[in-house]
Amino acid sequence: MAKAGNYTQTMMNGLMQINNFPRISTPQDKETALYLAQKGDLEAFNELVIKYQDIAFNTAYRILSNPEAAEDATQTAFLSAYRKIHKFRGGSFRAWIIRIVTNACYDQLRKKQRQPVVPLDFPINNEQALQDIVIDKKTLSLEEQIQTFDLQRRIQAHLNDMPGKLRAVIILIDINGMNYSEVSQALQIPIGTVKSRLARARLYLRAHMDVDDREK
Repeated sequence: MAKAGNYTQTMMNGLMQINNFPRISTPQDKETALYLAQKGDLEAFNELVIKYQDIAFNTAYRILSNPEAAEDATQTAFLSAYRKIHKFRGGSFRAWIIRIVTNACYDQLRKKQRQPVVPLDFPINNEQALQDIVIDKKTLSLEEQIQTFDLQRRIQAHLNDMPGKLRAVIILIDINGMNYSEVSQALQIPIGTVKSRLARARLYLRAHMDVDDREK
């Protein structure tokens, strides 16, 4: 079991390590692309898609815990964003996109709840999804790779079981690196509520990780 002083940092490192989607640069700056996209320039909107597709998909996957469902939600969200981009009135465009993605995910969850023959709990051992985790084998020993893989899988399992409101906040802040203001805008809740839910989510994760370690 990890020492108490290092435990939180180890857990936070594990959270950050499960967000390893590649970053793709774009040929023009975000402000220019956004301006042109709002004028109906499809190529400019495609540049915004390239810029935000990784965080959008990562958010959807962490909420839905299913790569195919996450891909559908992400595509739905970007189509919706394209239709509504003229309604964007400033602030964080990333937060605006994430709000649309999050709503698309919640729509999928509500649809599943209306189909009782389909299990409501998402699988926690999705092998294909686990294969998407990138581990730098040049810098980690085999034992360290195994430990990192196990940590990531345990974290994702507890994220799956976490109440949805808490899960969304910890995903956006601790995995996707968004700030309180952006998350407040994305989820349309006060910053104080963001901080409260994040604290509760971290305590939830810490408690369940502690149980895992005691059971080893």
